[in-house]
Amino acid sequence: MNFWLLKSEPNTWSWDHQVKEGPSMWDGVRNYQARNNLKKMEKGDKCFFYHSVSEKTIVGIVEVVREHYPDPTDESGKFVVVDVKAIKKLKNFVSLEHIKKSKKLKNIALIKQTRLSVMPINKDEWQTIIKMSL
Repeated sequence: MNFWLLKSEPNTWSWDHQVKEGPSMWDGVRNYQARNNLKKMEKGDKCFFYHSVSEKTIVGIVEVVREHYPDPTDESGKFVVVDVKAIKKLKNFVSLEHIKKSKKLKNIALIKQTRLSVMPINKDEWQTIIKMSL
């Protein structure tokens, strides 16, 4: 199993939208590196759900339930989606501010590639963030 972080603007697609909708496609990605990360996702992979822009915080965990397929919202045919479902809302949200203060997370993509919307998270980073959320 691999671990990821998915960013969404909460006014566009929030954790509450994800929970209400149930399993749904993660669409609208228009960055090639993010697209390549979507292509690497496998069924059963876990992803942090991150509210970007105004909140800048990890709020929950989703699971990949369908591997990549063409994004129906992309007229160019170059981009893909995966389907994810909500697994768990974090007891305590983990803010970008707290992540930046953690020595264990100093190399996390969330800090190094701030504009990337779909990024890998290694197992140690995943476990550190989970501990921060307890």
